[in-house]
Amino acid sequence: MILTRRQLNRTYLQRQLLTTTDAEPDPRPVDEVVAHLVAVQAQEIDAPYVGLWTRTRRARHDDLTEALTDRRVVRGGLLRRTQHLTTGADYRWLRPLLKSRLGTGGLSPFAAEFAGLDIADVGAAGRDILRGQVMTRPKLAKALGERFPGRKGIALAWVVQFQENLVHPPPSGVWRRRGHVPCALAEDWLGGPLEERPLVSTLLRRYLASCGPASVADLQNWSGLKRVRDEVEAERPRLRVHRDEHGQELFDLPGLPVADGDEEPPVRFLPEFDNLVLSHEDRTRIISDEDRAKVCPGYSMVHPTFLVDGFVAGIWSVTGAALVVSPFRRLPDADAASVLDEAGRLRAFLQIDAPVRLDQA
Repeated sequence: MILTRRQLNRTYLQRQLLTTTDAEPDPRPVDEVVAHLVAVQAQEIDAPYVGLWTRTRRARHDDLTEALTDRRVVRGGLLRRTQHLTTGADYRWLRPLLKSRLGTGGLSPFAAEFAGLDIADVGAAGRDILRGQVMTRPKLAKALGERFPGRKGIALAWVVQFQENLVHPPPSGVWRRRGHVPCALAEDWLGGPLEERPLVSTLLRRYLASCGPASVADLQNWSGLKRVRDEVEAERPRLRVHRDEHGQELFDLPGLPVADGDEEPPVRFLPEFDNLVLSHEDRTRIISDEDRAKVCPGYSMVHPTFLVDGFVAGIWSVTGAALVVSPFRRLPDADAASVLDEAGRLRAFLQIDAPVRLDQA
């Protein structure tokens, strides 16, 4: 079956819960929504709150804070080695799968500090220090510096974070709470061991449920894993296969609906780093190549965006006390009115008093 770009767009929005309406909000508890999405970007503290609110149309700030506090949801280094939220149950298989496949490439900035050391020894020291307690990263760094005299403790703390299964419990990481990052061993925080032999097939099926139909390259781009084609091929008999308009093979789960492409999706606002614009190698199902450079101007930044007719139409920011909405192109009057209406809802969620400012191109 050949799928058009608009079919892929509408299907993606549906699976990302971005067609949920205020009249019929998503009734599930926030941890079940996180589970559907597999992992929610959390590089910025408040971003997952916005991302979950815009998808469910009902999430309160306290919903996610309570899920983090009672350990139904945890925060840690996951997809692409970046900070994400996932459920405690999913962390048990997702973290060891990613850790075993991603290796230590992210440690290169700290290579000078652990030159001559066995990084396994650094990881073991970190585990010993953290066992049974929650400790801020600066305190962990100080303790590691005492174990390895002459080395920068903060660099060693990052080695431990890459080497070991760490989560970052509250109070840091909840709505409007910043400060030193707490660290805990995931096994301690979750009250049990992680899976020893997690499967790529689990990751594939969960990814397709929220981001499919998708190619092998898309799965790799989303997860950060490489060389997964053999595992995907092994699942082929249990998958449905489509193609896009360029002939690219796209895998999907049997029985999941595919949109017609004629649906009229609502305006939606997404936070910085949201996986909506990061989950595919070919991102034209959600953003044009031209606009992608405006949203992702460098390796370390992904601006907050908003969608009109299902596609990224601009970025937004909180500047001073104002919510500023900046379309990439001048919006027709009807679309501008819809954007302002949804921006007003976002302003209330962000607890901003100043009116919305629409900066038309």
